[in-house]
Amino acid sequence: MAAQAEYFIETQLPNHQKHYGSFTFPSILSPNPKSSPSSLSVFTEAIKSHKPFLDSLLLKSGALLFRGFPVKTAKDFNDVVEAFGFEELPYVGGAAPRTNVVGRVFTANESPPDQKIPFHHEMAQVPEFPSKLFFFCEVEPGSGGETPIVLSHIVYEKMKEKYPEFVDRLEAHGLLYTRVLGEDDDPSSPIGRGWKSTFLTSNKAVAEERAAKLGMKLEWLSDGVKTVMGPIPAIKYDKSRQHKIWFNSMVAAYTGWEDSRNDPVKAVTFGDGQPLPADIIYDCLKILEDECVPIPWKKGDVMLIDNLATLHSRRSFDPPRRVLASLCK
Repeated sequence: MAAQAEYFIETQLPNHQKHYGSFTFPSILSPNPKSSPSSLSVFTEAIKSHKPFLDSLLLKSGALLFRGFPVKTAKDFNDVVEAFGFEELPYVGGAAPRTNVVGRVFTANESPPDQKIPFHHEMAQVPEFPSKLFFFCEVEPGSGGETPIVLSHIVYEKMKEKYPEFVDRLEAHGLLYTRVLGEDDDPSSPIGRGWKSTFLTSNKAVAEERAAKLGMKLEWLSDGVKTVMGPIPAIKYDKSRQHKIWFNSMVAAYTGWEDSRNDPVKAVTFGDGQPLPADIIYDCLKILEDECVPIPWKKGDVMLIDNLATLHSRRSFDPPRRVLASLCK
């Protein structure tokens, strides 16, 4: 594409990409040295003028990593997100503790650095989830802290081939998610978002109203609330790419939704309430790990993920590390 060559060139990152026939995952874009964007405004204008190219590349590859562009601050990142023109998605119903930084930019999951965050599609456990999400590395990790990503349809195909009866049952019954929330955020927990920030209110009646819109049932406890979501589908059909995807938080909930209030084994069941088989869950985790591409962060990196196509996670790290996020409808 001639227009592509004006500002963006596709580059390679050895050991951090997978090649699938007609495309590479993720696609990595850097400034063309012959016409390198020397300022943020040139970069954001290039995004706007190359939007059809960027959209088609995202559709093909499922994730884009922008490396080497002049994005230095949370405000710069907000400008980059705005340049794409996607509508913002309010963070209602998600599990992770997050803090608004500027505009439509939030901290990514603020759970402690020694904890891994398991693979998930963002907010797959609620009906209204983002179609796209952006990450930005403001401070690169001391060590570790990669964001592994994996293509959802590949996971579905591997699971269907290995466990056809299990996948058929998932498709028939969906999944039920149960989580106990405290009143306020618990930063020591990867699912420590309290009910007040989950529903963006301190009024229980308003919380119930917002939960009902999500299809979530609430059961008030003396020191918090038990939330039950579902049954909701565990497998979706990606119409734009015409294949089935592994769109759920099954592995994340079963292996990671653990804190003083929550037992991960009870956090997710089949939609009919029957327990999930532990051996299959842990084999699914192995498939996710085998198929993933770990993305090592460099300061200034921006990653755009198609949330229908791609699951993501976070490895443990040595501080400092500051990665910001923005969710889009």
